[in-house]
Amino acid sequence: MNSQKKVVALIPARGGSKTIPKKNIVNLAGKPLIAWTIELALKTPEIDKVIVSTDCDDISKVAQEYGADIHFRPKEFAQDNSLPIDTVRHVLEELKKSNYDTDYLVYLEPTSPLRTIKDISGCIHLIVEKDFDSVATYTEATLNPHRAWKINDDHPEIFIEGAVPWLPRQELPEAYQLNGAVYIVKASKINQDSIGLVIGKTGAIIMPKERSVDIDDSVDLIIAETLISLKNI
Repeated sequence: MNSQKKVVALIPARGGSKTIPKKNIVNLAGKPLIAWTIELALKTPEIDKVIVSTDCDDISKVAQEYGADIHFRPKEFAQDNSLPIDTVRHVLEELKKSNYDTDYLVYLEPTSPLRTIKDISGCIHLIVEKDFDSVATYTEATLNPHRAWKINDDHPEIFIEGAVPWLPRQELPEAYQLNGAVYIVKASKINQDSIGLVIGKTGAIIMPKERSVDIDDSVDLIIAETLISLKNI
């Protein structure tokens, strides 16, 4: 790892969650949900700066208490239909205005509290060592696409032409999905035409199912709390 390279962790945390009000600061096993991600990012040795981007004063207060820098984002970047890339561009522009050079940006959703330092560091080292433009974490797909269907006019059709959905799981090709836990991109690759965080020459880190829990609703919160208690985190 080149010590001259600046790595910034960005934690997006808007206040407008619908499924769980102020989800990003809801209690998870004794501390606010976002605290799990802030503390992990601060402990990751390759990360130089940890920023929380938010539109919410309550989230800002909690994030500061746990040691993160705060960037308030414009309201237009904190809507239900706002894209992650909008927040990324805004933060990179603010850092540039303050003369802070960013080589790599690590995007960490606070709704993935069970990732580990190993997961984050693995992504950072992979992007540097393989000279990728981006790296993201994946986990085994919950539904193999060879078992997916589409329905047209009440008529089911196999989603992938030629697929045999009746095959045993072991005989289906391996399939993975983004788990949203870690994204890292070269800051120089982000421009006004960018629409996502998996861009250019990209790499993948595989994470197990038990570390890939994404908090969307109260059931996910219960699952995460159970896993934390079992692992004594």
